[in-house]
Amino acid sequence: MPKELSKKYNPKEVENKTYKTWEENGYFKAKVNKEKTPYTIVMPPPNITGQLHMGHALDDTIQDIIIRFKRMKGFSALWLPGTDHASIATEAKIVEALKEEGINKEDITREEFLVKAWNWKKEYGSRTVSYTHLTLPTKRIV
Repeated sequence: MPKELSKKYNPKEVENKTYKTWEENGYFKAKVNKEKTPYTIVMPPPNITGQLHMGHALDDTIQDIIIRFKRMKGFSALWLPGTDHASIATEAKIVEALKEEGINKEDITREEFLVKAWNWKKEYGSRTVSYTHLTLPTKRIV
């Protein structure tokens, strides 16, 4: 008897399994093909400033279209994701949150600020990294 399809699509049932297969088979590993002209997009990292929004999705969609187009045109295409490294926008969000608590950044020690920053990263950082990894399947050279 055939399996009945669910009324609702549950992406975790399909995408986690697919992603795991891609990782196990090395699909995200860059392989240089010297017979092709290289083309690279370095994906600007989403800052850990809070919630992701439609702008992130639009930017990633445009990059995805370009990298797939270049790959179809015969380029050795690499879409290289990044992570928030400078944290300038993140610092601004933390300072804003401190103000809402009635705290001025200059009134706390560096160590106290770092505790706030690491807590912010715990809350928002994994959100941006998992979004980038799970929604962008073409981040590889072909």
